[in-house]
Amino acid sequence: MDYNKITGSVAAPLGFKASGIHCGIRRNRTKKDLALVVADVPCTAAALYTQNKVKGAPLIVTKNHLENGRAQAIICNSGNANTCNADGLDIANAMCEAVGKALNLLPEDVVVASTGVIGQPLPLEPITSAIPALAATLSDNGDDDAVEAIMTTDTRKKEIAIKFTLSGRECTIGGIAKGSGMINPNMATMLCFVTADADISADMLHEALKDCVASTFNMVSIDGDTSTNDMLTILASGKAGNATITQKSADYNTFKEALEVVMTHLSREVARDGEGATKLVECFVSGAADIKTARTVAKTVIQSSLFKAAMFGSDANWGRVLCAIGYAEAEVDVNKVDVEFESAGGVIDVCKNGAGIDFSEEAARNVLVRDEVRVNINLNSGDATATAWGCDLTYDYVKINGDYRT
Repeated sequence: MDYNKITGSVAAPLGFKASGIHCGIRRNRTKKDLALVVADVPCTAAALYTQNKVKGAPLIVTKNHLENGRAQAIICNSGNANTCNADGLDIANAMCEAVGKALNLLPEDVVVASTGVIGQPLPLEPITSAIPALAATLSDNGDDDAVEAIMTTDTRKKEIAIKFTLSGRECTIGGIAKGSGMINPNMATMLCFVTADADISADMLHEALKDCVASTFNMVSIDGDTSTNDMLTILASGKAGNATITQKSADYNTFKEALEVVMTHLSREVARDGEGATKLVECFVSGAADIKTARTVAKTVIQSSLFKAAMFGSDANWGRVLCAIGYAEAEVDVNKVDVEFESAGGVIDVCKNGAGIDFSEEAARNVLVRDEVRVNINLNSGDATATAWGCDLTYDYVKINGDYRT
C-alpha cells in the first residue's frame, strides 16, 4: 500500500477539529490537561479496552455509549484517572453532558477518557467550567494542543497522520497516543485516539481495529503492568466519499493496512518514551512454527527485566534472551535458536543453535550503545514472524514511579 505522512494528527482527516487547554486538574498551570476532538458529523466508531479487572469509570461510560457504533466527540483529561472513585460514573457522565451542551450533541455520542493517578477524587467543576472555552478553541490545527493535554509522564508527543487512496478517493487517518509507564496492554495502549475520513461501517471498523491491535499495541511492553484506563478509540467520518466498506474486500484490506501503519508508529513511540528509557528496544522473531509462538516469544523477551537492564548497560548478555525464551509459554526447540543484535552500529551474532559463539565485546557494545536496538531471534522451526517493542530499564524508572503520586 502506498501512503504519505502529512503534518497533523487527529484533526487531519476531513471533518475533524481538536483543542487542548489547562483547566486546573494539574497543579502545573503550564501543562494542558483537557483535550477535545470533535467531528462535524456523526461518525462510525469502535473501541477496545483494558483487560484489567479494575476499570476506570470513563471506560464503562464509553463502552455503553458505543454500543450503537456511533460517536461524534472525545473528551479526555489528564492528571487524574477517575478510577476507584465512588462518584466516578457520575463524573464521567457529567463530562459527556457538558460536552453535549457546549456542542449541541447528545451526551451518548461523546467518548470520555481520563488518565493519571488512580484512586483520587476528580473535581468536576474545573472541567465543566473549561469546556466552553475548550469548544471555542477547536480548530483544524488543534492536534498539537490535544496531544499535549493527554500526556502524563510522557516526555514526547506521539502523533501521526497519513494519506492513502481507497478506490481512487484520497483518505486520511490520524492518531494521537499517550503512554510512558504502566504499559503491558494485551489490548491496545494507555490512551489512543484515532480519526479517519474513510466511509466504513462500525462492524468493519471494529474488525480492523482488532486485527491491527494484535500486531501493534498488544506487542508493546514497558514494565509489565496493565493500566486500569487503557482505551483505544477510532472515529470515521465518511467524508472522503469512498464507497462504504461493509465487508472484507480490497478496500477493507487497504484501510486496515493504513490503520496498521498509524498504530505501528504510535506503538513504537510509546515504547521509545518508556519511563526513564534511554533507548527503544525492538525484538524481531522469525522462524516460528506459528504466529502465536512468534508473538509470545517476542513479547516475553521484551518484557524481561533482566534483558531490559542489560540493554541499559549496553551489555550483550544474550543468555538473558535465551532465558526469557525458555520460560515463554510456547513450544520452542531451544537447541535451534539463533540470536543477533542489530542497530545503526552494525549487526553481531551472539548465539547459534542455542549456544554461545565467539564475538567481540567491543563490537557488541558499539551495536548496543545506540538509541535504537533490535534483537533478532530465529527459532528455525517455521515461517511465522512477529515484532515486539519495549525499552531499557533504567534508574530513572524507579525514581519516576517512587514518587508518582506525591
